[in-house]
Amino acid sequence: MRWELIPKPRSIFLRVKCNKCANEQLIFERTSTYVKCNVCDELLARPTGGKAVISAEILQPLG
Repeated sequence: MRWELIPKPRSIFLRVKCNKCANEQLIFERTSTYVKCNVCDELLARPTGGKAVISAEILQPLG
């Protein structure tokens, strides 16, 4: 196994688009809270203890 001085993160941010109002916003892939749309209050992500269940359209991974 190869050791790194600074390990790379295993999780990323995602740019998602709300299915209801088409608002785009950034969310964390491993969120620990419910994430709702800033405009229409639609649920975008639900925590599961690891990676979140994303119910919005993922446009771009940022990381």
